[in-house]
Amino acid sequence: MRNLFTGAIIGVVVLSLSSLAMAQAAQPQQANQVIPVWKYDPADRAVGTGGPAPRRDLSGSWAGPRSGAGVPDGQRGEPPPMTPMGKQLFEQNKPLGKFSPAGTNDPTVRTCDPYGFPRNAIDEIRGLAFATMPGRIVVLEQFQDIWREVWMDGRELPKNVGATEKNSPDPKYNGYSVGHWEDDYTLVIDTTGIDERTWLSGAGYPHTMNAHVQERYKRTSHNDLELTVTVDDPALYTKPFSLGKFNFRWVPNQMLDEKLCVPSDVIEYLKAVGDPAGSDPNANTGRF
Repeated sequence: MRNLFTGAIIGVVVLSLSSLAMAQAAQPQQANQVIPVWKYDPADRAVGTGGPAPRRDLSGSWAGPRSGAGVPDGQRGEPPPMTPMGKQLFEQNKPLGKFSPAGTNDPTVRTCDPYGFPRNAIDEIRGLAFATMPGRIVVLEQFQDIWREVWMDGRELPKNVGATEKNSPDPKYNGYSVGHWEDDYTLVIDTTGIDERTWLSGAGYPHTMNAHVQERYKRTSHNDLELTVTVDDPALYTKPFSLGKFNFRWVPNQMLDEKLCVPSDVIEYLKAVGDPAGSDPNANTGRF
């Protein structure tokens, strides 16, 4: 009798919960309720400033000028003054904008090699996101689905990257980065130790592994973010210079598309279209 009574009680509880769930499901969605989505929608754009920016917080997803979300273009820097060595290395690089797919030796265009830093911050500016962890911030770049670690724990940049002594760190495609808050709304990131096989930008400007690159992310409102990038590389350039200023806007649905460079696709494209078309002698000089 006890088992029968217990079963009846359980049945009533389950029926009551089921009825409650059905009733909640039948209720209309609230007008301001956010419905999770699985696809980035560039038409779902941030409107206005969104109010004041939160203090010392860039967390979330941001759309760039190439995202389709109507983010205004930034301003590219001027061609930098080069040393004789810088000019020699620059003349060896053949950017896509000037030499077309058949004539370029851009390692990303030809073989999908990583852009490396800082090019992945200023070329193909589609979207990025920031995630905060203990002692560091992780920057997520949409193009090629990469991530960068920015250490916020007070450590110094390594001074012996690529040296021959024991335990010297090797250069990396994204280098070694440390960051600090200059004020409540400006994150400053300093990077060095960047692999010399990469370019500073799509125009083919070279760099050494000792180049010092500084990013400044300034959040001017909840929905607006500005990035400026400067380079100091005395072996190749006679003075520090700016790669430009770039704009980002808040992504309301927090989704970003996958944007990969797939080697097999590139091989097929070059075989069928790029290489047969040849190099255009009248092509422009490409963007800085």
